[in-house]
Amino acid sequence: MSYISTITTAQYGYNFIPPEFLPPGKDEYWIRNLQASGDKVWRNLESRELEILIKNNNSCSNWDNFLVSDPFEPTLIRNNSFYGLIRIGGLRKVMLQYHDYCIPTGIRNSTIISCDIGDDSVIQDCAFVSHYIIGDNCILTRIDEMQATNHAKFGNGILTDGEDEDVRVWIDVMNEAGGRSIMPFHEMLPADAYLWAAYRDDTKLTENLKIITQNKYGSARGKYGVVGSHSVIKSCGIIKDVYIGEWAYIKGANKLKNISILSNEDEPTQIGEGVELVNGIVSPGCSAFYGVKAIRFFMGRNSSLKYGARLIHSYMGDNSTVSCCEILNNLIFPVHEQHHNNSFLISGLIQGMSNIAAGATIGSNHNSRANDGELRAGRGFWPGLCVTLKHPSRFASFVLISKGDYPYELNITLPFSLVNNNTHLNRLEIIPAYFWMYNLFALERNSWKTGARDKRKVKVQHIEAEYLAPDTAEEIIAALAQMDVWMKDTQGEEITAGGLEHNNRPTIILKTHRGYNAYKEMLLYYSIKTLFDYLNENPELTYTAFINEMEADYYKKRITDWTNLGGQIVATFRVDELREKIGSGEIDNWDDIHAVYKKMAALYPLDRARHAWEVYRYLNPGTKHPFLDAGNFKKELKTLVSIRRSIAKHVFESRAKDYDDPFRMLTYRNKEEMNQVLGTAENNPFVNLVQKKTAQSEKAVKKLMARLD
Repeated sequence: MSYISTITTAQYGYNFIPPEFLPPGKDEYWIRNLQASGDKVWRNLESRELEILIKNNNSCSNWDNFLVSDPFEPTLIRNNSFYGLIRIGGLRKVMLQYHDYCIPTGIRNSTIISCDIGDDSVIQDCAFVSHYIIGDNCILTRIDEMQATNHAKFGNGILTDGEDEDVRVWIDVMNEAGGRSIMPFHEMLPADAYLWAAYRDDTKLTENLKIITQNKYGSARGKYGVVGSHSVIKSCGIIKDVYIGEWAYIKGANKLKNISILSNEDEPTQIGEGVELVNGIVSPGCSAFYGVKAIRFFMGRNSSLKYGARLIHSYMGDNSTVSCCEILNNLIFPVHEQHHNNSFLISGLIQGMSNIAAGATIGSNHNSRANDGELRAGRGFWPGLCVTLKHPSRFASFVLISKGDYPYELNITLPFSLVNNNTHLNRLEIIPAYFWMYNLFALERNSWKTGARDKRKVKVQHIEAEYLAPDTAEEIIAALAQMDVWMKDTQGEEITAGGLEHNNRPTIILKTHRGYNAYKEMLLYYSIKTLFDYLNENPELTYTAFINEMEADYYKKRITDWTNLGGQIVATFRVDELREKIGSGEIDNWDDIHAVYKKMAALYPLDRARHAWEVYRYLNPGTKHPFLDAGNFKKELKTLVSIRRSIAKHVFESRAKDYDDPFRMLTYRNKEEMNQVLGTAENNPFVNLVQKKTAQSEKAVKKLMARLD
């Protein structure tokens, strides 16, 4: 139980760092002075300035510790109480304007304890501002409580001197029981979270990641809270142990505690009304609005949380949007969409480009004896309306799950498939390559959206936006091998499969041969398109040099194992090399780890092209190498053009179905009214974009073919 104690006015605002935690030769301001380092020259008040301050109803526990910087206009400071060491930057009679909100500079009607305040800033009607460094041109108005403690960590999962391990903040991603916990930190990337959470058997790795994180931020006590320059904070309740970057806008938040709100001029972050954020990190370019709650969390760059959403014990990747719903104990890779109040997601690894529909109840762990179940879903995970899934389950990339209650654990290994629980026939049904055959509009749009919505100004990690990449190509190859086994004894379009559901009822593969052939066409398209892109992006390459690169000795064979490292696709052996270097201590800081990600991204175009080369060899076994001469390659480029035209045609047809459906007309008086409201398939922006890109691709193919002559 906490008790109210008494101290003297002269003591208040001092001894921020307990003496036992002060390094030899340091005073309580040593970290503050490092944080506030700059070219300001501080001076004591002149007698005239002091007289004006007192006349304007200001009080200070010790005016000798009230320092200012020129130019200083004392008339702008009124009705305040000051305690501890106060340092105020240049203060002029000017107004600060943020959109339509305009306010004079100065400090009014506030209590300030041991703070640095930058040039031409505003603090008005703030009941309690303690141990903060406030930047230039900031606006702080109507804040109930804003303070930093001497053990503030600002959301980073570290300990300060004298603290016990049990106070460390962990985020229990992927598993509700906590077996995959990670420590958040400012620059944490999806790949960092994945390395930490997914390789729990690599104890040297996980132990060293903990040490690396602790070392990055140190254990010294006495860090002050920060409000970066040009930030605006209005009408907030409690702000405690919060780091706020530059150009941030915070309005009407209820409670912000032990978090960092990272922000900059190019990627400003905004926090809105009714928000409560505790123990976490908000990355640059994010927004959190309208009553959202986040506890033990990480929001990646350019992500949005709104409309009462709950984000708890979860990492949400870059370029994601979550509203209304509930998300607990998840590691979510970039480009995740979840917008519905009656959907929740618990204990999952969701690997990006995903969309969770309304009514989805994914991860209720009440179906087991303990809350330790997990779900893993590859890129493009798309559970439909009112889908209920049982843990543990695993899904290949780009799996669409039809509406229904799935009573048993699932292991869906067929990518781009449609999964259906047929309760009438009591069987699980799967259509392989469903997206390719029937819904190319959604597939193509997902890739376009992934790239178009990537507003990150700093892109440490490359996010793969193509639905056909080495990871999904290998899933297709594995699916073909499975289907070869299942199809061995039947020639029909429906076959029985095993191992996809944890139950003895039948699992039926529908449209088997069509799906099988579609998979082959997808691989052909992937291989030719990838090789075309590589040659197109390297115009200096002759065809002979291109072949030599593709046949380089160091590859030897097709790389079959790829890792989705937080949205960045990487050959698994490269990830294993990184893990080994971290575990051995050869790499011992996050900056160097992130540099490895950049190196992986630089190597990826060649890795991907070489993989595509070998995929073509897989499709054409027995050849010395896929393309003996440029003539053969040009022939396949014509195939590429043909498939690309077919994709554009199917994109249009997929969309046109919506407009031609007679039930679509039910709420309209005539076709003309419907067209005015909804538009037409012909003028759909994305359909037109696909057609434009197809035409551009054809021109690029012709140009490359001429280059190969």
